[in-house]
Amino acid sequence: MAEGPNIGGDPTSTDQNFPNNEFLTKCNEYRLFQLTKLYRDRLEHAIEEVVDEISSLLTIEKHLSKHEHQKVTELVEKGHRADSSKLLLKLVMEKGSLARSVMWESFVKMRHGVPKLDKILNEIQELGSNEFDFMNLVRDSSKVPSTLKDVQQKHKETLRVQTEKLRVNTILIKEKIRISQLVDRYAELTIISTVRDRTLVEHELLARGRDHEEWREKHLRRELEKIRTDQLFQSSFSWTGFLLQKVKNLFWRSNSGSSAAVSGVPGIGKTTMVQKIVYDWAIGKIYPNFQFVFSFKFRDLNTIDCRINLRNLILDQYPYFGNVLGELWKNPEGFLFIFDGLDEFNDRIDFADNRRNIEPQSTCTDPECWCEVSDIVYSLIQHKLLPGCSVLVTSRPTALHLLEKAEISVWAEILGFVGDERKEYFNKFFEDQTVAAAVFKHLEENAILYTMCYNPSYCWIIGLSLGPFFTQRDRKQQQVPKTITQLYSYYIYNILKNHSREIENPRDVLLKLGEMAFTGVSEKKIVFGNGDLIQYNLQPSQFLSGFLMELLERDDSVQSVVYTFPHLTIQEFVAALAQFLIPTPRDFWKCLNEAHRKKDGRFEIFLRFVAGLSSSQSVRPLKNVLGQFAQQTTPKVIDWVKEKVEGQIRNTNIKPNQTDLLNTFHYLFESQNKILAQNTVGSVETLTFSGLSLTPIDCVTLSHVIGLCETIKHLDLQNCYIRYEGLQRLEPVLHKCRVLRLRMNELGDSGVKLVCAVLRKMDCKIQELGLDENRLSDSCAEDLAFALSTNRSLKDLNLSNNKLGDAAVRLLSVALRNPECKIQKLGLADVCLTVSCAAVLVSILDTNQSLTDLNLSSNKLGDSGVKLLCEALRKPNCKIQKLRLSAVSLTPSCAEDLASTLRENKVLTFLNLSYNKLGDSGIKLLSTALRNPDCKIQQLQLCDIGFSASSVQDLASALSTNRSLRELDLGHNKLCDAGVKHLSEALKNQDWRIQKLRLDDTRLTDSCITDLVSALGTNRSVTGLNLESNNFTDQSIPQLQKLIINCSSLERIELWKNRFSSTGENRLKSLQGTRRGLSVELTSC
Repeated sequence: MAEGPNIGGDPTSTDQNFPNNEFLTKCNEYRLFQLTKLYRDRLEHAIEEVVDEISSLLTIEKHLSKHEHQKVTELVEKGHRADSSKLLLKLVMEKGSLARSVMWESFVKMRHGVPKLDKILNEIQELGSNEFDFMNLVRDSSKVPSTLKDVQQKHKETLRVQTEKLRVNTILIKEKIRISQLVDRYAELTIISTVRDRTLVEHELLARGRDHEEWREKHLRRELEKIRTDQLFQSSFSWTGFLLQKVKNLFWRSNSGSSAAVSGVPGIGKTTMVQKIVYDWAIGKIYPNFQFVFSFKFRDLNTIDCRINLRNLILDQYPYFGNVLGELWKNPEGFLFIFDGLDEFNDRIDFADNRRNIEPQSTCTDPECWCEVSDIVYSLIQHKLLPGCSVLVTSRPTALHLLEKAEISVWAEILGFVGDERKEYFNKFFEDQTVAAAVFKHLEENAILYTMCYNPSYCWIIGLSLGPFFTQRDRKQQQVPKTITQLYSYYIYNILKNHSREIENPRDVLLKLGEMAFTGVSEKKIVFGNGDLIQYNLQPSQFLSGFLMELLERDDSVQSVVYTFPHLTIQEFVAALAQFLIPTPRDFWKCLNEAHRKKDGRFEIFLRFVAGLSSSQSVRPLKNVLGQFAQQTTPKVIDWVKEKVEGQIRNTNIKPNQTDLLNTFHYLFESQNKILAQNTVGSVETLTFSGLSLTPIDCVTLSHVIGLCETIKHLDLQNCYIRYEGLQRLEPVLHKCRVLRLRMNELGDSGVKLVCAVLRKMDCKIQELGLDENRLSDSCAEDLAFALSTNRSLKDLNLSNNKLGDAAVRLLSVALRNPECKIQKLGLADVCLTVSCAAVLVSILDTNQSLTDLNLSSNKLGDSGVKLLCEALRKPNCKIQKLRLSAVSLTPSCAEDLASTLRENKVLTFLNLSYNKLGDSGIKLLSTALRNPDCKIQQLQLCDIGFSASSVQDLASALSTNRSLRELDLGHNKLCDAGVKHLSEALKNQDWRIQKLRLDDTRLTDSCITDLVSALGTNRSVTGLNLESNNFTDQSIPQLQKLIINCSSLERIELWKNRFSSTGENRLKSLQGTRRGLSVELTSC
């Protein structure tokens, strides 16, 4: 969880890179007023999380009354932070310049805790006063000359008529295309004001869950800004982007034009968004500064196979402009050009091509100039043609790299529906709100279908497929689709049911169509022409009349006819369905194996559909229309899935195998074959997906499989990008595991509350639970404490690397002091503990009789805190055997207490004191304790504690007599050659018991190697020696060879990062096999 802003610090202490006085001095009253107006929309969102603190500061400074402050905080307390920030900004704007100045001072102070605010201030810092100059440039651009008012009115009316209707395909004969008012059907999408730097190579259905969850987490952390369609231009987003582009390119033109790029996966709503923008402009709702908007589809531009100029490009689509275009060119600032679907453009536009800057014929600078369409688009975006105009381009992510070098002011991405936006879509999709509510309720209860609903295209498919189940009384509710295969089966069934009378043999047509679809999937082809139809003996007339018309979608291009499936997943389903319609399939097994071997994701959904169609429940509706499926196909699919699952389960530790195993689990889920699943995974004990990103859909599948595992013991989901939604899907089965590792998933407090519910189950078997590095705060402590109080299975709990704080541990201590608590190992490293928590920790050590392993590293306990702990450790009833106190801010002052503990404690066998500044005096005191015969310590880690050769003699003396120590870490200390010579004397002692010795990065040279090897030559206990990161050269190799050959007990020697030549390294590596079990670890510098 991100740290809160530093509100209570020194008011004069501000960021050095953005000094308060300098910023406010440069901003006079008017400019501060303009700044607030310019950024007002974004500030409303940016300050939501700190609005109450800002209000408090303004109240203290007497710029807000107590009553006004109360109104602001009441809204916060009710959870209406957005309304609260709007109210605060409204009040400040009404109060005048002094209030605005104080408000901006507070922004500067708390910027680092508020990412969105920090972003705005960084923009202002980079731009200086340029943005005000820019605002002045566009102030009067909306004025239309009287000679153009008539044509503008006609143009707006034309665009209004063209865009006011929304056409949506249906699966009905009577209503093949449903036409409705755009404003009635349009559902707002979530758009973010950035584009993530990742090429989408995965199928968007697979990638969706991760992307959406990443956005949700970032939005909760207030890092990503939402942007409305009316903010793409003429807002602080576009002005800032435009000016930064000019600063970046070191030039300035007196024009106000900017370009925006909006990205989104297929079906996310890019074209409908463009339609809404054009409609809203035509009715005067948005962008009054634009006099004229011209919208083009790249799909239509593909049909222009000759040179053309911008004049004719406009007149072809808007002929009524006639002879007035010459007048229009005089005010390019009033133009907005929209180009939809860059990914569909056949001609490549390379903005990184320097040829366009060198060769005049490659650039179009005059609207009357004849050139290629690509040159016109390039020149408009780069402001070489009609400089001052604005341009909007939409594209799928796969083509977005083409714009990397373009002059783009605003980058945005459509993420689709979030939260209630999904519900809004179905409310508008169904006229009957009872049906809408029933469909949405079913989706909420079905995780895998609900997860798909981020995308309007999937919502459309789901609406068409599920609608009949809630409108026809003869449909049984228990038959409602639960898997993706079942959903698409009903989608195709509804088409067949409505259109099967129009063709003699629907099975034959669907088989041919499926063969064409399969070729498309194989070749990554989604658009088909008449040539493709002829190749597969499909008659174009069938596409125009009935069944196939509804299955295939004609492009709107006037000049040519192409066909495409409404969505890629429909194409993949039809391709899979065809495999079951082939009477005598040849090489079917080979086909499946070849598809499975493709690693670029093209066949993943296809194979899931194939597995799903082996289920009788999935194909039952289709068989009613298409007849029986090929008898030999289903058993082959089941056997193939069985072989793949069993093959992958044998080795799940390798990441590629983890990916393949997960895919085979999806096959099991889609097949809904309980017997197959139990035969293949029923006896699995360990599942490891560590490091593999899991979407919510993946989690649904994994939950299904684990539910069928009778022997599951170990589930490793570390670093799997699981968020709350994914954990929700796993929650019903987690109690079955004995070892559950969820490290590095950023579950947050809400996620851990789900885990706590699992721990409270009576049949919970979890013994080891890893929740480290999950962005936890003290907000989840009460739930954790309650779970620990009731759970009787948990023995190992790791909460490290979370910002729990002292308050959380106080709550946990109540449960840990409970005599029924079974916790034996507790990880609390780097959880923001201070000395204030020491007394609470002592109370746990005094009363808990099961805790034997405690990790408190990387907390600011200090000397006083550890002294209190030492008192508890010296008590005879203390059970702690392993204690980690690495990096807890210790000094020599606490060394006496630590030494006393080592002498008196009879159970402590492991102690880590690394990364504390104990120094030479500290090591001398500890050495005294090690000489005590009552000392039982077996493993001692003293890495980087600041001691030198001067104190090694005391340590060596202690090691000569100590009989308990087995492992010693002295790495990263300045032992030098002199110190190691003292240690070598101790090594010669026959009573030396240490087996593993770390001397890495201790400043050793060739001068000490003879003593070290001589001592180890007579030692029979050392099995592991670490000499990495020292200064040994080839001169030491003969001695090291002697050591490796003669020291019979040595099993592993580490020599990384020394100064050996490649020849020297090879000489040492050659000794690798001289003795069984010997490991010589080396690497080149």
